[in-house]
Amino acid sequence: MPLIANDVLTCAAGAGRARLAVTLGDERMTFGEVEALANRFAHTLLELRVRPGDRVAWWSDTTLEGVGLYFASSRIGAAFAPLNPAFSDNEVASVLAYLRPALLIVDPARAERAEHLVVGHDTRLATVGAPGVTPGVDFSALAAGASPSAPAVPLPGEDAVCTIFLTSGSTGHPKGVMVSQRATWLRTHAGAAAHSTMGGPGEVVTFPLFHMAGWNFSMMAWSAGRAAHLLRRADAEQVLGAVGRWSPSVLYCIPAVWRRVLDSPNALDGPNAVDTRCVEWALTGTSQVTVELLEGIKRAFPAARTTVNYGSTETARAVALRDPFLFTHPGSVGHPIPGVRAMVAEDGELLISSDRLMSGYFELPAETDQVLRDGWYHTGDLAEQDDEGFLSIVGRKKEVIRTGGETVAPVEVEGALAGYPGIADLAVVGIPDAQWGEVVCAVVVLGEGAALPGPEDLRAHIGDRLAPFKHPRRVVQVDVLPRTSATGQVQRAKLAQQLGP
Repeated sequence: MPLIANDVLTCAAGAGRARLAVTLGDERMTFGEVEALANRFAHTLLELRVRPGDRVAWWSDTTLEGVGLYFASSRIGAAFAPLNPAFSDNEVASVLAYLRPALLIVDPARAERAEHLVVGHDTRLATVGAPGVTPGVDFSALAAGASPSAPAVPLPGEDAVCTIFLTSGSTGHPKGVMVSQRATWLRTHAGAAAHSTMGGPGEVVTFPLFHMAGWNFSMMAWSAGRAAHLLRRADAEQVLGAVGRWSPSVLYCIPAVWRRVLDSPNALDGPNAVDTRCVEWALTGTSQVTVELLEGIKRAFPAARTTVNYGSTETARAVALRDPFLFTHPGSVGHPIPGVRAMVAEDGELLISSDRLMSGYFELPAETDQVLRDGWYHTGDLAEQDDEGFLSIVGRKKEVIRTGGETVAPVEVEGALAGYPGIADLAVVGIPDAQWGEVVCAVVVLGEGAALPGPEDLRAHIGDRLAPFKHPRRVVQVDVLPRTSATGQVQRAKLAQQLGP
């Protein structure tokens, strides 16, 4: 049997059709109901002339219909391409021109906007989630009359593209990360094997479903026969509400979301506090994880083990710092997980190799060749590896600050500045300077009532922990740092652009 994404649902439904598969607020579906919905949707896609190799774009908030569409597309060999629901009309138009999907499926809230966007494209428009809603094809109405049995079409091959996830390119144009059926299956089971057993409590999925991690964590839960508890927003109320309601065993939050959770004392302490002892795995990653944050997670989730994960849409989870080493190797991302090889190149760039890598960027051969060479994915991250093999990310190749002939990694400076009194958030960027080429600039968000520190204050705080050329020479205050919506990573290029010359 080929290794394909749809096999995850088939196996889970075969092992227990009545078991809870997915929730979203008060909505819920069993594995049997998800399979029936996916089959109806697969028949509907075929009726709308979607064929193997076509792209099916989905522009919607997180919905349970989206889960059915994902498996339906996979079953017939079409590539599922989820779009960020926050995309502007111009951004969606750019994606349609790039991906040329056979079908754009939207929720009712975006139907009227989408009607104008498909004009001039060979893309049909369909609306799902509310029968009778126009414009476009009424996908829900068609699916209601379709068969709940699997369509009699060949299964896709392992190398067929399962999903296309959009990431921002350096030029501002989107890049479509193609993940094959085989790589999807391998990513799913590699993650599930790390902290799952068959059945039992589910997993709270804090990532939205336009993001690779949203699907990856959901698939990990489903491959282990567990429920994926989806959220409409990754705020403290919804995260802790799902923990209290469903008693999940797995919870993954990016550092920014963990801070929201940990800053909710009324929910974590007192007579009405949420009981967090059900959580066996409290996971994090994607951006810098401080010791202070890990200590907070341990206090709030005392029964949980914690792993710091490193990966990307192109690689999935690739490196992990396990619980026993959280405080003995602070700042590290750990070792490559089983099945992954990692290497620090001569120029300091971290390279990753595994069977779970992306197939490439959709119709971007030059960009693909830049990052996939000789079986290695060039991450663009600068890393260091100690004698015990622990890897630490020290910066981005493209974000390195070059000052006076020396090289400075922003992440390293940020780590040294962490904990400075009165600073609620900070980022380090390089800004142009006639004498030095660039100088190190600390961009800070102040806490309430805090005074803006000067460069000399920050330099004193760093002391001799870093070489003097790495110390900030300028300090700028902003109200908020620009961060990516899904992972909360600082957008340094955008921040430097905002600061100007």
